[in-house]
Amino acid sequence: MKTEQQYFEQSMSMADYMNQMTTHLKDPSFKVYENFQVNPKDEVFQLLKEQKPHILAITEDWCGDAMLNNPVIRKIAEAADLDIRCAFRDQDTDLIDRHLTNGGRAIPIYLFLSEQGEVIGKWGPRAPELQQMVTEMRTTLPEKDDPTFEEKQKQLYTSLQEKYVQDPQCAKWVYEDMKTVITNLLSK
Repeated sequence: MKTEQQYFEQSMSMADYMNQMTTHLKDPSFKVYENFQVNPKDEVFQLLKEQKPHILAITEDWCGDAMLNNPVIRKIAEAADLDIRCAFRDQDTDLIDRHLTNGGRAIPIYLFLSEQGEVIGKWGPRAPELQQMVTEMRTTLPEKDDPTFEEKQKQLYTSLQEKYVQDPQCAKWVYEDMKTVITNLLSK
C-alpha cells in the first residue's frame, strides 16, 4: 500500500494538472485563478513558509468544487512557495478511501504532509458557508424517484458552478476557511 508521501512524489503539480484539464470546467477554473488574490501579509503565510508542508490534492477535473477550490489553494501554495501536487481520485481509490467525508468519496481533499511525509491535517471538500448554500439549494430538488430529478440536479450543479465563478465571495469563503484550518493545524 502506497503512503501519502509516495502518492505525492508520483503526482503532477497543480499547475500541470490545471493545464491538462479536459472538461468544460477548465476555463472557469482558470477564471477563478486569474480573478482571485491572496493577501501575502496574512498570518498563515508566515506559518507556511516556516513549516513548509507539502500539499497533496485529491481531485478530478469534472468536480465543480475542485473548479473553485484548486485555484484558491494553488494561489496559497504559490504565495508561500510550497509544492502542491494532484492525485486523481478515480485512478486509485485507495487514497481517497483513507480520507472519506461522512463516509463518501467527496473531493477535493487537500492533505498537508510534513517534511517527513506524514499527514498532519486536511481540508475539504467545501467551506462551511458553501456547504450551507449547497444544502439549502438541494432542498429545492424534487424527490430522487421524481422523473425530473436528474435534470433538476444537473441544473442545480450548473447554477452552482456559475455562482462559484461569478461571485468572488465564494472563493473568499474558501480562502478564509483554508486559512483558519491551516493556521490551527500549523500552530499546534
